[in-house]
Amino acid sequence: MNTEITFNKPCYTGNEDKYVLDAMRSLHISGNGPYTKRCEEWFENRLKCKRALLTPSCTHALEMAAMLIGIKPGDEVIVPSYTFVSTANAFVLRGAKAVFVDIRPDTMNIDENIIEDAITEKTKAICVVHYAGVGCEMDKIMKIANKYNLYVIEDAAQGMMATYKGKPLGTIGHLGAYSFHETKNYTSAGEGGLLIINDESFVERAEIIREKGTNRSQFFRGIVDKYTWVDIGSSYLMNDVSAAYLWGQLEMVEEVNEFRSRAWNRYYNGLLALQENGTIDLPTIPEHCAHNAHMFYIKAKNLEERTKLLAFLKENGIFAVFHYVPLHSSPAGQKYGRFHGIDKFTTKESERLIRLPLFYGIKDEEIDYTISKIYEFYNIVL
Repeated sequence: MNTEITFNKPCYTGNEDKYVLDAMRSLHISGNGPYTKRCEEWFENRLKCKRALLTPSCTHALEMAAMLIGIKPGDEVIVPSYTFVSTANAFVLRGAKAVFVDIRPDTMNIDENIIEDAITEKTKAICVVHYAGVGCEMDKIMKIANKYNLYVIEDAAQGMMATYKGKPLGTIGHLGAYSFHETKNYTSAGEGGLLIINDESFVERAEIIREKGTNRSQFFRGIVDKYTWVDIGSSYLMNDVSAAYLWGQLEMVEEVNEFRSRAWNRYYNGLLALQENGTIDLPTIPEHCAHNAHMFYIKAKNLEERTKLLAFLKENGIFAVFHYVPLHSSPAGQKYGRFHGIDKFTTKESERLIRLPLFYGIKDEEIDYTISKIYEFYNIVL
């Protein structure tokens, strides 16, 4: 192949232009407009949650979650170290300490079996991350949270259209968050997020926090005759043009999901022989989890092999990437958090992982070419 295979292309279905133009020509292009409300209603019907609120990013949704559960200086929040900085930062911003724990090597998710040992009298919440759209072991995590009266926040940034035991990711804990960044399965013109509220007691305050601490939403519903500043908050409203772009993708949500699943399966089946002979490891999907083909990754033997493989793929026009550097090893992670227990898998597994190109519209021949080059690197004939 002569063309380069990019790592990602933002999802585009063809209807976005029409809705974006309609929003631009309307009388309401700021937050909480017609397309915002249309999208939120779609999510509430689809997820069966108490309330869904579009935000400018998943980061903002997580920050709102931290406010809603009352995080304050001195609190501790248990999080996996293998995640994006926003997972921990949302709580650190409110003064909490991030308590990092190890991951499972099979799913790269937080190890549910070591959470309880990390709980102290200062622990306020557990924030789980559903890596690659594969659900954490939520039954056990919720049982632990209920035992110690803790909140559970689901960072489901990568989890839209994925389920755990039939339940959509983000709808099992007290609060959840989706991302519509351009690297995700669905996007709202580059950036965007969603706060998922599963505990009805948070709904009214969430609307206030999102409206800069005012009861503006109640005013527009006729509950109060004027609105004013009543609580802390910030500008956490997605603009309606971005919501219009997202609406064009929600109409095609099943088609996009099915396309990505076919691409994921093509990678898996094509590379399975390399796992069977012990050359690489492929993703593990527990039987009770339905993933959303957010990413396809392989694991090399170690960091040295990964570095060489990434360079080889780039030389051949394939832009594969590694992923997170564990937060507990970062300067801010060491300042604002601590690692509980032993780092048995987090660093070792993160140094092995390579994400392969996967996006809506990727061609079969691009996947097959990538597969062939991986075989070539390992000097194995297909």
